[in-house]
Amino acid sequence: MKEYWTSLASILGVFAFCQTILQTVFPPELRFATAKLFNKIFNCFSSYCYFEITEIDGVNTNELYNAVQLYLSSSVSITGNRLSLTRAVNSSAFTFGLANNDSIVDTFNGVNVVWEHVVTQRNSQTFSWRPLPDEKRGFTLRIKKKDKKLILNNYLDYIMEKASDIRRKNQDRLLYTNSRGGSLDSRGHPWESVPFKHPSTFDTLAMDPEKKQEIMNDLEDFANGQGFYHKTGRAWKRGYLLYGPPGTGKSSMIAAMANFLGYDIYDLELTEVHNNSELRKLLMKTSSKSIIVIEDIDCSINLTNRKNNKNNGLSSGSGLGCSRSYYESVGEIRGGAGGGEENGNSITLSGLLNFTDGLWSCCGSERIFVFTTNHIEKLDPALLRSGRMDMHIFMSYCSMQALKILLKNYLGCEEGVDLEESVMKELEEVIGMARMTPADISEVLIKNRRKKERAVDELLEILKVRAKKNGKNGEGGEDDDEEEEEEQEKRALDSDSPKQESEVEDDCKEGSEEEEKIK
Repeated sequence: MKEYWTSLASILGVFAFCQTILQTVFPPELRFATAKLFNKIFNCFSSYCYFEITEIDGVNTNELYNAVQLYLSSSVSITGNRLSLTRAVNSSAFTFGLANNDSIVDTFNGVNVVWEHVVTQRNSQTFSWRPLPDEKRGFTLRIKKKDKKLILNNYLDYIMEKASDIRRKNQDRLLYTNSRGGSLDSRGHPWESVPFKHPSTFDTLAMDPEKKQEIMNDLEDFANGQGFYHKTGRAWKRGYLLYGPPGTGKSSMIAAMANFLGYDIYDLELTEVHNNSELRKLLMKTSSKSIIVIEDIDCSINLTNRKNNKNNGLSSGSGLGCSRSYYESVGEIRGGAGGGEENGNSITLSGLLNFTDGLWSCCGSERIFVFTTNHIEKLDPALLRSGRMDMHIFMSYCSMQALKILLKNYLGCEEGVDLEESVMKELEEVIGMARMTPADISEVLIKNRRKKERAVDELLEILKVRAKKNGKNGEGGEDDDEEEEEEQEKRALDSDSPKQESEVEDDCKEGSEEEEKIK
């Protein structure tokens, strides 16, 4: 045994001597060049190529590294036994990832690729303005050389898109509002935000199922339509106008749209915006994949028919008909008896139209504009045309289909199971004539939600009283609501068609001649 240890010590001594000779004869530069040569020879015979994706690129964080990390966390084919568990800021979900020096096999377009998470200790660093982490992290992507040209670019684009979707789904959505008086927050942003927790979905929305499905299909086509919008040369945006009586679910519809698409909401308060320039700056500070909402637009901005506004301007004798832009004379913010300018607001109809459909509206992508109003006939036709408000959605009084959804939501009643057929028939007979909004019916059900029979009986009684009262006043049912919807939209579109620039100039000339005669 002693001889064995003596021999081993002699061998180790020889190795140490040889290593010293090699370091003396072969300098580090020569050894590095030799290793590089052998590496090239090995790569020539290897059927794989390797790509390194480091966590930090110089002094900046590598966005691709974060995207790969998120993408791999969604894969179910992780082969390692050790997984990392993380939760991002403002996230409501936990995500799994690769542990240090673990690997995963992924498949894209029928081609297998291998990802390895490489973590090594960083060498002692010299002085740096930005301290670097102690560990050097990165991913190594291994692809067969024959498949490199086929999938590399498309695969990386797919990873970036997939990671963006995962990030959006994991993060809590935000509700933004513009700061009071156009002020900026501590980060220099004009928007203030709070977490968006509204639980409304299309499943709980009291609305005709066919109309809901139509809206959902339209939203899906929009969200998946990047290629279509690019091919047709259109800005990737869409406008929705929600109109109808108060309490019919317009705000709930917006929340359901946001939850369905996973978009943030920007609630724009026009009375806090001073001018068109500030309106454009607010638009520039909104993010993609968002819904920009202006509620009760007929109460925020004076968008009545231009012809009436023109006559009012001439009769005042102030010369506003032509000394200022024609659109400016009709788009003043309502500010009491003194007008909008006295309160420092000068948003014009032209500015609002450019906001929704002008050149500035395409400074972002995948954005939805939603306007709500209780009186569509008060809006200027220029605001309603396709390209600005592409889809007009009438939020009507509660129908029988909507009532069934409310009964299921609040009382857990299923048709034909919890309610007798005779009761459902009575409800169907009076619901149309009663003309009650989903909000009114919801309040009745909430009060008696612990006593289903009492809730249904009280609701039926109220519906009968309302139906009888409306019958005496000559008000119709659901069919009349549809006719009223068509009539309101027709009046709004046909009351005063949008004028061309030449017509506006002619109006200004006529106004000047009339003023000269008056003088």
